[in-house]
Amino acid sequence: MDMDALMLRYADMQRNAGAQKNPSQKSHKRANAPTPEEKEAARQGYSYEQQMEADNRRRANPMEVWLNRYGTVDKDRIQDEADANERSHNINYLKQLRPEDRIDLHQMTRDEAWSALETFVAASVRRGFRKVLIIHGKGEHSHGSDPVLGPMVKTFIEQDKRLGLSGHPDRNHGGTGATWVIIRQ
Repeated sequence: MDMDALMLRYADMQRNAGAQKNPSQKSHKRANAPTPEEKEAARQGYSYEQQMEADNRRRANPMEVWLNRYGTVDKDRIQDEADANERSHNINYLKQLRPEDRIDLHQMTRDEAWSALETFVAASVRRGFRKVLIIHGKGEHSHGSDPVLGPMVKTFIEQDKRLGLSGHPDRNHGGTGATWVIIRQ
């Protein structure tokens, strides 16, 4: 076979390959069809090129350009969050904080009160509380001479690693018959 025969055969193969393509895949777009932006500009009565020229002539405010590029920082919100975080770790603030939840252990046995405290503390930690109140009574109705629940609550607080500082509220909120506890975070 000479070179002319090869070239003719190649041209025939190319023609046949073009004829075998699926005609439904043919693009129906014009080569220079207008974009949606160009269509909108034409609908409003001017060309897309005129709109681009107008945009290029308009001077941008440098402050707007900078803000669009880098964004803004809400310093007040950041300061408020920092203050709230600092307050939540300040012992004096936590002592003055009102208890966010309370449990009353009156009429419970020592074992019932222990299990109720475990459940209560777990729920308080899960809910994100910082201070809770445990009402245990003064032990005036205990059988025998010594109160039962007050020392049991003290032992529970000392053994539970989730609990921190504790104390008794003022007389109006239970006095020595109640104990407030700060929950560690």
